[in-house]
Amino acid sequence: MKKILIIHTKYRNLGGEDIAVKNEVNILKKYFEVETLYFENTIENYLFQLFSFLTNKNYFVEKEVRNKINDFSPDLVYIQNTWFKASLSFFKLLKDKNLSVIIKLHNFRYFCTKSFLSRKHLLNNQTCNACGASKKTLGLFNKYFDNSYLKSIFVNIHGNKFNKILKSDSFKILVLTKFHQNFLSAYGINEKNILHIPNFINFQVKNDLAIKKDYILYAGRISQEKGVDELISAFLESNLKKMKLKVLGDGPELKTLEKKYKSEQIEFLGQVSNDESLSLISNSVAVITATKLYEGQPTLLCEASVFGVPSIFPKTGGIEEFFPGDYPLAFSQFDYKDLVKKINLIDDSELIKKMGIENQKFIKQYLNEEKIIDRFNGIMNEQ
Repeated sequence: MKKILIIHTKYRNLGGEDIAVKNEVNILKKYFEVETLYFENTIENYLFQLFSFLTNKNYFVEKEVRNKINDFSPDLVYIQNTWFKASLSFFKLLKDKNLSVIIKLHNFRYFCTKSFLSRKHLLNNQTCNACGASKKTLGLFNKYFDNSYLKSIFVNIHGNKFNKILKSDSFKILVLTKFHQNFLSAYGINEKNILHIPNFINFQVKNDLAIKKDYILYAGRISQEKGVDELISAFLESNLKKMKLKVLGDGPELKTLEKKYKSEQIEFLGQVSNDESLSLISNSVAVITATKLYEGQPTLLCEASVFGVPSIFPKTGGIEEFFPGDYPLAFSQFDYKDLVKKINLIDDSELIKKMGIENQKFIKQYLNEEKIIDRFNGIMNEQ
């Protein structure tokens, strides 16, 4: 049985990427011998962490990786998130040991943090579709984190070095969508080094059909770039006066939107457990997003499809790859009148039932475990 070492830095708040990694580890363990190295984004020693931020070297992480490689002797090292605790210094170790390595890109942060200059981030555009930053707010400096110049400096140092690693031709890069595959190719990455496999998803979840379905659900970060403000406004303009919109999650705009939209139709739920989240998804009439960004694999929408719950979403990035062709509930991104029209389609119970069935059938075929494992085996055999 081939051996895989998975390296991942967990986010401070549990999100879709952490859940995706957990699901993937559980599935891969059924077919391969898997060891994991997880790092937590906590700071115990500020002086040491400052040195690590500036140099992208973490002696303790590098030592852990070296020891794990020596003890486990993996056939493949599979790297997920490296920001910020894992750092980047162990990539040289992997290269020196001539190990087979795959870097998985869940998002476009590498693109947005490649430079200290905002013009190299935005590329003469008014806004960035990868992170939502705008020319108006950035200025000359590429301030990736709105609330901190220092954190932005550190992440840009990381991003600059990470981009050099991605373009070095030394490692394979795995993405979740064909859209992202084409994006990387246009970005200058060798096509031979770009692999495309979507995330696994748990199909063994149960649906509590006893709960009355009288709401649409948004679940995710409550922030400007996720379009939550525009989403709520469109919902209130729709004809669905007897239905609620439940907003699940936390973020910088949560308190502002709670004050702005005091309505019996809008319910803010904050953060809940993953099990509670799945229950809310499964018992919704539909799930919805109005993201302004390119997205990777949309966890919320895929989980909804597993339950036979339809999704409303913008035509952007690779989202449409996870749904049947000519999908009637997809709206033109940034066209909020079109979004209102799609929300109004929720009243068509026959259409909603049909889309739920079709989405469920499609996602079970597209994210079929055996199919994905076959593709993963193909990659392993090529290393």
